[in-house]
Amino acid sequence: MPRSLTIGNIALDSPVVLAPMAGITNTAFRRLCREYGAGLYVTEMVTSRALVERNAKSMRIIHHEPYETPRSVQLYGVDPVTIGQAVRMLVEEDRADHVDLNFGCPVPKVTRKGGGSALPWKLDLFTAIVQTAVKEASKGDVPLTIKMRKGITGDHLTYLDAGRIARDAGVSAMTLHGRTTADLYSGRADWDAIARLKDEIGDAVPVLGNGDIFAAEDAVEMMRRTGCDGVVIGRGCQGRPWLFGDLQYALAGSDERIRPGLKEVADAVYQHGVYLTEYYEDEFFGVRDLRKHIAWYFKGYPVGGQLRQKLAMVSTLAELRELLDGLGDAPYPGADAEGTRGRTTRPKRPHLPDGWLDSREMAEDRKAELALAELDVSGG
Repeated sequence: MPRSLTIGNIALDSPVVLAPMAGITNTAFRRLCREYGAGLYVTEMVTSRALVERNAKSMRIIHHEPYETPRSVQLYGVDPVTIGQAVRMLVEEDRADHVDLNFGCPVPKVTRKGGGSALPWKLDLFTAIVQTAVKEASKGDVPLTIKMRKGITGDHLTYLDAGRIARDAGVSAMTLHGRTTADLYSGRADWDAIARLKDEIGDAVPVLGNGDIFAAEDAVEMMRRTGCDGVVIGRGCQGRPWLFGDLQYALAGSDERIRPGLKEVADAVYQHGVYLTEYYEDEFFGVRDLRKHIAWYFKGYPVGGQLRQKLAMVSTLAELRELLDGLGDAPYPGADAEGTRGRTTRPKRPHLPDGWLDSREMAEDRKAELALAELDVSGG
């Protein structure tokens, strides 16, 4: 198994990337993950329009602390001009060492505007965005990558066309999540599609696989089965920042794994709360943001429902510490703490602009609407 990954001019000690997740992969969580293992840690998704307009939330999202290297930012957009301006801003103002473009988001508020995983269906629009972004990023020697899904539905696949276009445009790497827009996060990810993309792209640029990696062994198996050059971790690390340590061990051929007992998990939860407080520069907002992580952290551990409820309503670090100290200790629960977590929704009909699937090309009258279709709120 490879122990490293090179993306453009960035050499990584581990072929592992943290996937952008709205409300999850802020500086605090990235910091915690880094303490366990090496890899590339990407910000939450930032919309290009909001970034160009210097929206306060967007500027907070792209902020990196001095210890965060390389600095990685993911952009979303549907207008080549606006995306080009956003990449130019990141490069000229030295705000990122790596830029990723989001063509994988399946949520309705994104796809109904033709963005995210819906966008590669329009070949001319996808080509214009990727070519523009690569051109702007190259001015600062910043590697530009893309993340995408298989397509919109099983009958409307886009990933092979998009992979070829992105390769020819000069991207430094591409990631495929083995699901369609319609799949959302249901069923099993199609790792065979990742293998097909790798076969198509060859060694021209690295191909990374994403989907259903909930343990280090899953990553090893994905890379063995598909031949992909690295893995991208999303839901699998929610409540398990130590997964990045497991991945570094496994991909280096080691059998060592991190199996935290309840007290160790409690210490990680508290540290996460401290980091969130520092990130928001406000204790209440930081601890409140921690609440959504509680169930993920204690999955499988012997923590009673009443105590879980109290932990999910904490308002101060002192209150958090007191509750955590009352947990006691228990050994790692094994399989009960592993497996799927996060969103496991059923397949749904994709929300798309009217007539979106009628043609692989953008209608002329639609091109003028692109700038107006840009979301103005970052974070997914």
